[in-house]
Amino acid sequence: MFNKLAYISVLIISISLILSQAVFAEEDTEIYDKRMALYKKTEAVTLVPWYYIAAIDQYERQVNKDLPDDQLVSIQIAPEKWYGIGNSSMISDARVIKMFNGIGKDGNGDGKAKRDNPEDILYTMSNDLIKTGPTVDDFKIALWNYYKRDLSVKTITNTAKVFQTFNDIHLTDRAFPVSLQHNYSFLNTWGDRRGFGGLRIHEGTDIFANYGTPVKSTTYGVIELMGWNLYGGWRIGIRDIFNIYHYYGHLNGYSDDIDVGQIVKPGDQLGSVGSSGYGPPGTSGKFPPHLHYGMYKDNGKTEWSFDPYPYLKKWERMEKQAN
Repeated sequence: MFNKLAYISVLIISISLILSQAVFAEEDTEIYDKRMALYKKTEAVTLVPWYYIAAIDQYERQVNKDLPDDQLVSIQIAPEKWYGIGNSSMISDARVIKMFNGIGKDGNGDGKAKRDNPEDILYTMSNDLIKTGPTVDDFKIALWNYYKRDLSVKTITNTAKVFQTFNDIHLTDRAFPVSLQHNYSFLNTWGDRRGFGGLRIHEGTDIFANYGTPVKSTTYGVIELMGWNLYGGWRIGIRDIFNIYHYYGHLNGYSDDIDVGQIVKPGDQLGSVGSSGYGPPGTSGKFPPHLHYGMYKDNGKTEWSFDPYPYLKKWERMEKQAN
């Protein structure tokens, strides 16, 4: 009798967990659908492509702190810029804002331009973006005028390219960076001391594998950098849609069909494992073959390295379960 009750209890718990996961998945998809609907609506009234609007919102979602997970729009425009200098009472009437040369606009037809209204925010941002013109170069100029930072402009335009290519903003697939069909091993080596080139810490995780083992993109993004690095040898840098720079070092070589500026998705082959680096171009064999995989977060002001090991373990598990 006890075993039967225990079995029923486990079954009930399991069913509850499955249902909970299904609800969370549905809620997760719902927020993306709502955002896409807003982006498309804003495109219709401003003629700014939805993927640029989405890319700006995505960028600000990563750089603005302590935002609720269910917040529809994350763009935050400074009060003085929104309401205009001199509008100290922050009157949201669109006519008053215009009188004080603020950029805030009414996006939903209620006569108010509210900094916390998603439609007003997107309509305002899109109108500010289109002021310099409708071309890609015009958008880049407008983004630089707004953010005053080259990396911000590059990140937003690259994210827009990814969204446009896949016609989606809900891009959550991931892949492990080396082929699971080959022998490999890795431990958490982030933060270890390194001596070559001066005392420094190890900004990544080393995944040991044989020469020629395929190296893959872990994420959706754009190839930002390729070429030789004194420490990393032949390396590739990919910026993803979450303001994270993924660094692949010590490669044996690159795949023939990849280049700087190319859009990649999880699983795309980038090259193969090698032992290049620790010297001038062509230096190889100074250490066992392995992939150095690093991750760097950008917060809109600075960029720093963080431990990729937990993510690698998660992506390894996800890929194994998918196969």
